[in-house]
Order: sequence, then structure tokens, then C-alpha cells
Amino acid sequence: MTRSRPTSEIKQTVLTLLGEIAPEADLTTIRPDRSFRDQLDIDSMDFLNFIVAVHNEFHVEVPESDYAQLVSIDGCVGYLERKLSHSQG
Repeated sequence: MTRSRPTSEIKQTVLTLLGEIAPEADLTTIRPDRSFRDQLDIDSMDFLNFIVAVHNEFHVEVPESDYAQLVSIDGCVGYLERKLSHSQG
């Protein structure tokens, strides 16, 4: 069963998942409104691994057509908030 999560929890979980993909990154310096792919040393395969991790953690389907919405912290949080709130109804 999927449950709603507070915004702060979603953001922290996204940062944790990014840290698993890019363990050498200083996540405290990431600007939430900018593409984390531009800020971190991750390639396309790393990004796909991140998408899989998001799916596994939040139990939401992320179609390839939505990938562009998950390229920043703010984008991920907003996307997941929408998906999680819709799964409640």
C-alpha cells in the first residue's frame, strides 16, 4: 500500500537515493532547482539506476516520458507528491 509522505521526507529520501548513485557527491551543495545531472558526475546509466531506485522506494511507475520531470530535486519532489497523492484515491 502506498501512503502519502511529507514533502521533507520525500526530499530527504530522494537525496539519500542520489547519494547511493553518486556516493562521492556532496549532497549539501546541490541546488534543488537545477538539474542534478549537471551538478553531479552521473551518466545516463546512473540516472536510470536512480529512476529504478525511486520506483522501488516509492512504489510508483515512472514512464520514460516522465523522466525529464525527475532531473532536479524540486522536480522529483513535485512529481512524487503528485503520484503519491493520486494513488490514495
